[in-house]
Amino acid sequence: MSVEPGEVHAVLGENGAGKTTLLMILSGVYAPDSGRVLVRGEEVSFARAQDAQAAGIGTVFQEFSLVGRLTVAENVFASHLPTRWLGVLDRRRMAREARELLRTLGSELRPDRSVASLDVGERQLVEIAKALSLRASVLLLDEPTSALSAEEAATLFEVLRRLREQGIAIVFVSHRLAEVFEIADRITVLRDGRLVDTRRRDEITPDDAVRLMVGRELSVLYPGRTEETGPARLEVRGLRSGPVGPVDLVVHAGEIVGVAGLRGSGRSRLVRAIVGAERRDAGEILVDGSAVRIDRPWQAVGRGIAFVPAGRMEEALFPRMSLARNLVSTCLGLVTRLGIVRAAAERRLAERLVRRLGVRARDVEQLVQTLSGGNQQKAVLAKWLALEPRVLVVDEPTQGIDVGAKAEIHAILRELAEGGLAVLMISSELPELLGMCDRVLVMANGRVRGALRAEEATEEQVLALAAGTAGEEAA
Repeated sequence: MSVEPGEVHAVLGENGAGKTTLLMILSGVYAPDSGRVLVRGEEVSFARAQDAQAAGIGTVFQEFSLVGRLTVAENVFASHLPTRWLGVLDRRRMAREARELLRTLGSELRPDRSVASLDVGERQLVEIAKALSLRASVLLLDEPTSALSAEEAATLFEVLRRLREQGIAIVFVSHRLAEVFEIADRITVLRDGRLVDTRRRDEITPDDAVRLMVGRELSVLYPGRTEETGPARLEVRGLRSGPVGPVDLVVHAGEIVGVAGLRGSGRSRLVRAIVGAERRDAGEILVDGSAVRIDRPWQAVGRGIAFVPAGRMEEALFPRMSLARNLVSTCLGLVTRLGIVRAAAERRLAERLVRRLGVRARDVEQLVQTLSGGNQQKAVLAKWLALEPRVLVVDEPTQGIDVGAKAEIHAILRELAEGGLAVLMISSELPELLGMCDRVLVMANGRVRGALRAEEATEEQVLALAAGTAGEEAA
């Protein structure tokens, strides 16, 4: 594989394909077992990450390496602080050079701001500035948009175009095909640790890329929609929560309703207020026509509402526990006697849930943190299905998982809807909302600005409503 100056070279592949391992080798974190790495035609050998940095390779991993209590400038120059006579820290020079670096990225961030006060998109820019401060000629980006909103991703792409014009070679690892085909000059596909193919962007289609990634035809990324729905299963009337509201919405049995919106639109706060994870200041929630009181998440569970949050490892799973214990955590009463877990009963229930959702694991005793992102998400869904809920609320259901796993999650959600569940879904990926949902609600400034039939809606219509440049529509 080669990367040219002034090129964005995307690397695609399913989870476990070797994308992150490749970046670890190129950044000096791992040593290769065989083969060679050449920078500007000269063979290099990295014993540690600092060696790669000295060779002009900067890396921004998915998990940021910033220190929240330090300023932007201090983070940018943390590994090579500028000093004056007798080793005194030159803060004026540090601030000046940090400001210049950020301006080359099109950012006017103040160098004296605390990193803890920045949003995710701003922190990403600081990470890139940090890499460039080491005079990087090659920039490695591992899933750079995984935690970004649509507008933050657009800002990042403008930054990458600037860097490309400056002659920086960029390696861009992503699961998101639409982004890859928007920004990449060339695309390399990895599968099972091997390079399958490298093509120019105009020589490959998204369908070709998927086929190369999974090694088979992926016939249906988005399953068919429900033709008939049942009665209203979830109703929200006049809900207010902080800056959000009033909001009214209805989700019928057998229906998937999506919620779209830009970052800060209030969509996450809305669904968290519905499930009791955020304070509800006003409004009414009905399940199957009956008003219910939900002030805490456990009350939502008791009323048949299951919630799959965006941060599965932070809010939905116990990473250091087994898959089995995670799966039964919502229904311990079924596998305990006198407060003691019956191992055989736990295993039977866990294995039944694993089979039902197709969770791939060596054994149900495997630690859940060692599963792929797609299988972790299936585990979250499986643990709620043990309670047989009536309403499923999902926030970013396919965030950070590969295209093959996405298709499986989509199929599971549609199957659950066809079984009578009402599904309310948030996603930052407009193609996913339009492909999966029966209706899409669009939020801006804490209010629902429009409701569109998904099969008739376009991304342009959704974005216009989200940005407040279109009149309200109803479905």
